[in-house]
Amino acid sequence: MTKFQAEIDVMPKKEILDPQGKAVTGSMKNLGLPEIQNIRIGKHISLEVEAADEAAATQKVDQACKSLLANLIMESYTFTVTAV
Repeated sequence: MTKFQAEIDVMPKKEILDPQGKAVTGSMKNLGLPEIQNIRIGKHISLEVEAADEAAATQKVDQACKSLLANLIMESYTFTVTAV
């Protein structure tokens, strides 16, 4: 078994309202940074997984994202897997 590091980004889907991002976008105007717009706030997840190879690690991470780490109705995700 080999250890792999996964870096996962979960973001609200484009068609879903992002109230936190909207609030931060409004704050940028108050800070004198009106050129910063359309902020979307998500989450970053880092984890380690043991697997026989990179393909198996990728499958396990994808399963974790679909089952628990992302709400597929409202969020999308991307990830990378690298050997440690």
